[in-house]
Amino acid sequence: MHPNPERQVHELVDHLFRHEAGKMASVLTRLLGFGALELAEDIVQDTLLKAMSVWKIKGIPENPSAWLYTVAKRKAIDTLRQQHLHSQHHSEISDALKSEWTLAPTVNQLFLDNEIEDSQLRMMFACCHPSIPYEAQLALTLKTLCGLSIAEIANSFLTSEDTISKRLYRAREKIREEKISLEAPIPAKLPGRLNAVLHCLYLLFNEGYNSSHADQLIRHDLCSEAMRLCLLLIGNPVTNAPDANALLALMCFQASRAEARLGDDGSIVLLKDQDRSRWSQPLIEKGKYFLEQAAAGDEITDYHIEAAIAGCHARASSFEKTNWGDIENLYTILSDMKNSPVISLNRAIAIRYHVSAEAGLKALLAIEGLQQHYLYHAALGDVYVDVGDLAAARASYERALYLTSSIAEKKLLQFKMDRLA
Repeated sequence: MHPNPERQVHELVDHLFRHEAGKMASVLTRLLGFGALELAEDIVQDTLLKAMSVWKIKGIPENPSAWLYTVAKRKAIDTLRQQHLHSQHHSEISDALKSEWTLAPTVNQLFLDNEIEDSQLRMMFACCHPSIPYEAQLALTLKTLCGLSIAEIANSFLTSEDTISKRLYRAREKIREEKISLEAPIPAKLPGRLNAVLHCLYLLFNEGYNSSHADQLIRHDLCSEAMRLCLLLIGNPVTNAPDANALLALMCFQASRAEARLGDDGSIVLLKDQDRSRWSQPLIEKGKYFLEQAAAGDEITDYHIEAAIAGCHARASSFEKTNWGDIENLYTILSDMKNSPVISLNRAIAIRYHVSAEAGLKALLAIEGLQQHYLYHAALGDVYVDVGDLAAARASYERALYLTSSIAEKKLLQFKMDRLA
């Protein structure tokens, strides 16, 4: 039994919100029409609040997810009966919803597991509407359908929460004012929106792989969700594109190292110290397979390059035998494809190991745009240790310590600082 039942309820509802809210909002939005997006979100919120209050009194049900969907279905049926929303319904289901005889069966059908999956991916394509600014498409999808908080989205974009809030507000206002019909496009138009959907899945996976939560470095649920949705894309002949395969290859390579990234006490295990026997060979093999599939097209995307970099790490039998020259070259190609300070940071780290600590330090000091990111200062601290400037190393670690909220990262940084004494 959990030592604190009330806390257990809070933790479970928080977990279910992150894991199920996006799916619930997707199927409800399909049911009510995208014009009722906020209403769908309200139903999800009401359902979770009801779970919080009921479970504290009656206890957690045997199948919490099923309980949520049952309550959400009932709320949706009540809403459809009470409000005249029929004109906004998706054309595929509007006729069925007009009849009291077919209303409940139609809602029940929409809440089947496979239909929820389809609805979520369908609504992601709907959110990535070309009339909405690209970054607003991403923010809207990540917030509404993937369940990320504004803080998590801001972290993904290396920007402020206020900026993300404004993007979301402007996107919703544009949808409302211009009466943009956000329904899933016909198959012929899916490829035109695929890039934005893939970008959303990339950011979702990254938030899971290196979470911005203070007490949770890895969010396995987000990584799994991103991989599941990417696999659905590959399973559809219209969206089974080389870049989708490259992204899934990248996810497989990265996810293969998950079990080795944390110690038994939850502390971070650096790449050079990881027990590579704990790396998942089946996931590495899947990564290789999807990377081979990605080579089918003529275009090389940033996902291809990032997957190739991750593959270099996966193939190395030890940290010392890693081909840092190849990795540096790949990051150089990647930086030519898109200008990103994070890419420059990773390239500088590759230079540190391929060329020298001095060359790596020079490359790090030339980077602009990461002065408020803890990873930049942590990397600086490591290189300053290599070149023997312990005072600068301490100052960099202290700056990184100040900038991160992650308990695991703070513990690692403190450990590095203690070694300087």
